[in-house]
Amino acid sequence: MTELDQRPLDDYLVYLKIEKGLALNTIESYQRDLKHYITFLNSQNVGEWRHVDRYVLLAFFSEERQSAKSDNTLVRMFSSLRKFHQYLKQEGITAEDPMLFIRTPKKADTLPKIISAEQIDRLLNTPDTSQTLGIRDRAILEVLYATGLRITELVELTTDEVHLSMKLIQIVGKGNKERLVPIGEIGCQWLRYYMESARLELLKKADRETPVIFLNARGNPLTRQGVWKKIKQIKQKAGISSAITPHTLRHSFATHLLENGADLRVVQELLGHSDVSTTQIYTHITKHRLKDIYGKYHPRA
Repeated sequence: MTELDQRPLDDYLVYLKIEKGLALNTIESYQRDLKHYITFLNSQNVGEWRHVDRYVLLAFFSEERQSAKSDNTLVRMFSSLRKFHQYLKQEGITAEDPMLFIRTPKKADTLPKIISAEQIDRLLNTPDTSQTLGIRDRAILEVLYATGLRITELVELTTDEVHLSMKLIQIVGKGNKERLVPIGEIGCQWLRYYMESARLELLKKADRETPVIFLNARGNPLTRQGVWKKIKQIKQKAGISSAITPHTLRHSFATHLLENGADLRVVQELLGHSDVSTTQIYTHITKHRLKDIYGKYHPRA
């Protein structure tokens, strides 16, 4: 059995990093999707990239549906394959783009999960701030909710990107796009307190100096997985049954701003969305919540 040449995939991943400037976790997501796709192609004895046609792709997506993949997973997979086949044609590896003949899967109409302001308060007040790591955890939660940062943006934040005197954080987001995000007084206070106390204690345990702000118990930069795990522990300790992730705080940040009258374009800028249509999902959340509030409190609802 002749397996497909993997070099186009390797070159494509380098292209995404160097030419497109995508974040490492985004590239890893593409890599997982495309390796899974190549495994299928090899099982079908495709042999060469030029032999991939619409029928092979239809068979692939049919198998994915039969394996009970979610609609959103299929949409993501479709996007990964579409961009990869565009690259193959662009580089002259194939003469045609077979993805042009495949219909885009329909994305499931799901709304981002958010938590209430009361749950936010319970979460923020749970870390034991008499302890070094408790101060760090409180600062992480305050910054996430005060700014709506993505988890990758939070763990990659460095000391020279924080301007507390101006209450601003400088962010390099997706596609290396830079934006300035304001941070409120309370968020500033906790971040300053952490940087001037707990962070200095954690740095003493590190093997080497680092400009990264949020550190683990050994003084090394926190990972995305580390923050996810810590937030899960805190929400359980707070007695909150709802699932909470770093992205839940980002969603809640955006929704609470809109509920309190913020302009959609301003929220788009704060979140770092390149297209306002991405931000508009939060207007649907606020409409749903308005209906819930009306139904709960209006005497004739």
